[in-house]
Amino acid sequence: MCAMWNQLSTVDFVASVALSKDDPAVDARRRPNATIEKLPDKVLMHIFSYLTHREICRMARVCRKWRLIAYDTRLWKSVSLRPEISGLHVGSLEALLALISIRFGPSLRYIELPIELITHTVLHELSNKCPNLTHMLLDFSTAMQLHDFSEMQAFPAKLKYMVICLSEVIFMEGFMRKIYNFINGLEILHLIGTYEKVEEEEEEIYEVINVHKLKSATPNLRVINLYGINFIDDSHIDAFSSNCIQLECLAVNFCNKVTGSTLKTLFQRSRRLKCLLMHQTSLISEHVMAVEWEKVSLQELDISATDVSTECLIDLLTRIPNLRFLSAGQLNSFNDTVLKAWMEGGNPRNLIALDLDSSDNLTDDALYKFLSRHGQQLSGLVLSGMPHITDQLWMSVMPILNNAKILVMGTPERLGVNIHVDQLMDGIANNLPRLERLELRWDPQNLRFSDKSQKAIDILRVKCLKLRCLVLNDGRYYEIVKANFERADRNTVVRTSTSSRVSNYYLLGNYKDLVFN
Repeated sequence: MCAMWNQLSTVDFVASVALSKDDPAVDARRRPNATIEKLPDKVLMHIFSYLTHREICRMARVCRKWRLIAYDTRLWKSVSLRPEISGLHVGSLEALLALISIRFGPSLRYIELPIELITHTVLHELSNKCPNLTHMLLDFSTAMQLHDFSEMQAFPAKLKYMVICLSEVIFMEGFMRKIYNFINGLEILHLIGTYEKVEEEEEEIYEVINVHKLKSATPNLRVINLYGINFIDDSHIDAFSSNCIQLECLAVNFCNKVTGSTLKTLFQRSRRLKCLLMHQTSLISEHVMAVEWEKVSLQELDISATDVSTECLIDLLTRIPNLRFLSAGQLNSFNDTVLKAWMEGGNPRNLIALDLDSSDNLTDDALYKFLSRHGQQLSGLVLSGMPHITDQLWMSVMPILNNAKILVMGTPERLGVNIHVDQLMDGIANNLPRLERLELRWDPQNLRFSDKSQKAIDILRVKCLKLRCLVLNDGRYYEIVKANFERADRNTVVRTSTSSRVSNYYLLGNYKDLVFN
């Protein structure tokens, strides 16, 4: 009985969010004899659409009516079967085949499959029973052995988006050879490596998927994300650019073998390329400077945590004609000289997002001059990881940043000065009405606040109505802020840095296409 009441309270809560005040069904619920069972099926369906599939399955046990609604195929358009990534657990292939036939059907648009459920029989069923399937994730990352695909004759043929999580040791060519004829309509491709699992010791590197053959089968790609793959190098970038003339976005973050030697060719071939993300690659300055940056259409660039020189940065930033997004954090070479050269000889007038995380060689005076001139146009600004950038600089530029949607400030290092967070929150509330995401990375021991902190938090909550994410380091101030927002029924806003981080990536033009988990 307790479990059932918990389920009902969950749906009641979602109903209060999902339904407008003008809905007659809401008025009915307010009458003494009204219950949730009185709601029309279409309203219950809308309420259920806010729940996860795990919650929907629990609701199906409440009554026969709810079971019929819970298993309506319209609620099963997007399905994850990876329980470790908040998905459903399916105990057997037979159970999955039944789900595909009975519950998914033509409504299914997106599915995530773990290695144990990737078989030729399952793929046949998805092809035959789910004709509108356009998005698929295949997780081979934990594979030590693949199923036999020698009999596979069918595969979903309308895919526009595909993610393949690669194994460290399993060669994929046998499987890939079977699907090449079905994936020529792909527009978005993610190949996800095992960067986060790699140990420091050097091990033999296997090219577990043949990129040179894959590129021939996917000529219509707009977005390519090669994330954390230890065998990806410049030749693979060259291969994709030779066949993908529609390419708009290329991400090779954490691909350590990429040096930039084929960048010049990439831009000569891919005239539509607007987004290039190369975080923590092994870029060589000479290769970067060889690119004809004056002729490119590039608008978004990430070169954070690379080893490019000061000379390279000046050359790059003064030649790119229309840069809107720049992530150049963790660069010792990014100093005041670079910022001054960019203002005087470049074109930062179109910039909307700037990330200079941990760029310790930038002074607060140089940053103030830059932000005084260009701060008003910025939607996102990250100045974290620099101990000398305190609340004083932020308070001085706050009135200029009135269009900001994303701000990241502070450093987890213990400082010799204190951060007066009440004053900071008050300045944010009164100057940044468009703010959506905010992260304060300062150590809790450096935050100074008074008994009147609640008032500053109240003003922030009331004036920044678009704020959906406020990240703080775990500590007393975090508990105060969290309790304040929860009392106002905004439970999901305040988060700790252990479970959430804020970045400018939300402002990328292809952000939704780049999300792969």
